[in-house]
Amino acid sequence: MKEKIHPDYHEITVTMTDGSSFKTRSTWGKEGATMRLDIDPKTHPAWTGVRQSIDRGGRVQRFKDRFGMTGGVGAGTKSSGAKPEATPAKGAAKKK
Repeated sequence: MKEKIHPDYHEITVTMTDGSSFKTRSTWGKEGATMRLDIDPKTHPAWTGVRQSIDRGGRVQRFKDRFGMTGGVGAGTKSSGAKPEATPAKGAAKKK
């Protein structure tokens, strides 16, 4: 192992939001430093496994919600209810 290329591994104190603390070893800070965490493993979903899921829908649904489309067939177009005319096949002569 090469000398003087690895960070110093020392003991620090970790303090949670509820005031509880513990000692661990880390490369963060200096020897004896205190790391204050904004998240608490007793209540944070990453540790508890309880998720607060907000169903916002998929991309298409959010687009439709944002631009006011209803999502039905022909949504966003004005229709008179009449069927569109069939286009003649290529090479077919037009009737007059």
